[in-house]
Amino acid sequence: MTYEQAQLDALGDGTRRAILDHLLAGPMPVGKLAADFPISRPAISQHLKILKDANLVTDRVDGTRRVYQINSAGFEFLRDYFDRFWSHALDAFKNKVEEQ
Repeated sequence: MTYEQAQLDALGDGTRRAILDHLLAGPMPVGKLAADFPISRPAISQHLKILKDANLVTDRVDGTRRVYQINSAGFEFLRDYFDRFWSHALDAFKNKVEEQ
């Protein structure tokens, strides 16, 4: 599976999207992330592994904790992918306005 496929698959899960939303506030250890979700810490770790494998988050060791953060560079493909749809929508809007 390519990074691109893995990224789209990773975003297909609501919990993983919510984890990414939480990480927008800054780097967080697994325990802090898990406190905000109604699922276990091991389940959060599994979701983080999928996000890491998709190159959407990075991690580092901080003492006895593993801290995760958004990997901005990993979102390039997704930006380009979704920009195609946005550009298409803007072109369609422009054409509709110009028809009137």
